Amino acid sequence: MGVEQAPTAKGKQAAKGLRQAAAKDERKTEAETGRPLKKGAARFEERSKSSDGKSAGAKQKS
Repeated sequence: MGVEQAPTAKGKQAAKGLRQAAAKDERKTEAETGRPLKKGAARFEERSKSSDGKSAGAKQKS
């Protein structure tokens, strides 16, 4: 849920904190690997392949 979509002030605060924590973790990971993380569909595909070597499309077909 996005920050602006949260129905309560407490929910908005929690969503904002989660988003900040995720951004901080992403910057840390990029610094450790020395390269920027892939974004969007490329990132989805990369994460899918890393678990078992198969692409997301191949997993759905089997």
